[in-house]
Amino acid sequence: MQFVARPDVDETHNPWHTVSSEIKYHNPWISVREDQVQNPGGGQGIYGVVTMKNKALGIVPVDAEGNTWLVGQYRYPLNEYSWEIPMGGGLVELDVLESAQRELKEETGLTAARWTRIARLHTSNSVTDEEGFVYLAEELTQGELEPEETEDLRLWKLPLAEAIRMVMDDRITDGISVAGLLKAEKVLAGRA
Repeated sequence: MQFVARPDVDETHNPWHTVSSEIKYHNPWISVREDQVQNPGGGQGIYGVVTMKNKALGIVPVDAEGNTWLVGQYRYPLNEYSWEIPMGGGLVELDVLESAQRELKEETGLTAARWTRIARLHTSNSVTDEEGFVYLAEELTQGELEPEETEDLRLWKLPLAEAIRMVMDDRITDGISVAGLLKAEKVLAGRA
């Protein structure tokens, strides 16, 4: 392998060849596909892909005093409690911003007059095609929470600076939350 200052890469060229593909499992949120592939080196193998049926959405609400809101909940796949930005999923065919507005209202009771998309990301691109979007929500109005029945949420209002410290010392580990909080801090600092 040779290292260069900036590689000249044809980003449209896919060096993988799919020989066959089979859905092994699906439910209302995901499907798991197993592909028989020829890898970039020419070898034969398998590749498992988790296809998401929703877009991942994260929202960093920030009020005029520089506070944000975190949502705490027990995350079943991790078997641990997690503090995160308000987030959820929006059906692929729905408008991403409308879905983000719905999620913020459900989880925090907040509505926002100003929305800025601050990130597009892929959550774990070695195994899933999940695409995520993060919004900065400002000019906030407090209303009633509207959580889903599967959500046992705790809501925490704190200074954005404290949430950033939680990212930096690994008290916040969710990838969308980490990216969203750091990008929100940078966007807000750029406005000052």
